Amino acid sequence: MRSCFLPLTIIMGVVCAGLDLGTIPPVNAQPQARTESICNLGMIKGETHKSCRVPIPSGCTVAQFPGYSEPWADVSSAGRTQCRFDERQTDWKTTIVGTCSECLTDHCSGRFSVMLNCSHTIPPADLRTPHR
Repeated sequence: MRSCFLPLTIIMGVVCAGLDLGTIPPVNAQPQARTESICNLGMIKGETHKSCRVPIPSGCTVAQFPGYSEPWADVSSAGRTQCRFDERQTDWKTTIVGTCSECLTDHCSGRFSVMLNCSHTIPPADLRTPHR
């Protein structure tokens, strides 16, 4: 990636050479109200196959990261365990289930995070001047 340093007094309309403006996503006419839904689980050594459900609030849908077709989701874990979204139980519309394998250290944890679009559940902004 090329870096570009310009003096503070930049003339409007000057663009750094090599800047690809075609990669900037278009601005949608409808604002995107996103929120993150999470479930966390903890385990102790020897505990096997634990799972949790990521809540999907009414009226929200799973977001897709711009430019990708997969759900905007993330899994992280700590300790010696392996965590993933359960493909058999997860449909990405009504149910999202995260699961972790056996905990092989004193403590383990899993975190399942999903970005949601909730634009249509948020009332439009009232742009009138407030009354005093």
